[in-house]
Amino acid sequence: MFMKMISWNVNGLRACLQKGFRESVLALDADVICLQEIKMQKGQCDITLDGYDVIMYSADKKGYSGTAVFYRIPMLSHRLGMGIDEHDHEGRLITCEFQDFSLVCCYTPNSQNELKRLDYRMRWEDDLRAYLVQMDKSKPVILCGDLNVAHQEIDLKNPKSNHMNAGFTDQERGKFTELLKSGFVDSFRFFYPDAVGEYSWWSYIGGARSRNAGWRIDYFVVSEKIQEKMLGARIHQQIMGSDHCPVELTLDAR
Repeated sequence: MFMKMISWNVNGLRACLQKGFRESVLALDADVICLQEIKMQKGQCDITLDGYDVIMYSADKKGYSGTAVFYRIPMLSHRLGMGIDEHDHEGRLITCEFQDFSLVCCYTPNSQNELKRLDYRMRWEDDLRAYLVQMDKSKPVILCGDLNVAHQEIDLKNPKSNHMNAGFTDQERGKFTELLKSGFVDSFRFFYPDAVGEYSWWSYIGGARSRNAGWRIDYFVVSEKIQEKMLGARIHQQIMGSDHCPVELTLDAR
């Protein structure tokens, strides 16, 4: 028996619904579907999926950020936000407690052009890591979502020309390393440590997707306590509808 989880930055759920979202996610047949950048408030459109319940966390600002979790397995509880006011107005974090682990759906803030939000991003990283480490003491944690960082040079097509651009700064990469050293595993690299050309985001500019000039910035990061339960990780590059594609983790649920 296994459990399948999907994470996808849909870059506007209402737009993605017009581009085959329902058909794509239902075909993946996942037990939990985590979405980022839904860019909508509750009631703006019908976001139901047959067989799933949903939790939605919108940003205070309309048409911006936001996360959602669809689930069809028993959930014990959920929490919106990190419990830190500075971080809890953009709908970026949903924590779902299941029987054997907690799942955190995350949309990490982008450092933006000229790195104008990098200082805030560093505070977010430190606070999120502390939040995850504290939770991991009582129950294993799985973090998934658009983490807005390509960790290694093999995680993007053009590392040299993108060095110190948002998502590939030394500071952001260093924070991801700190997270892994705190007791977590990058599930995709666990199974495919040397794989190249495996990306989850492509710029809309210059036909990047057709050339596979992308970045791997969407992750499932798993507590070392349950890494032996990981059965597989995938990146569904064939699925369209957003500038990101879904990423997947399967776990032994016995």
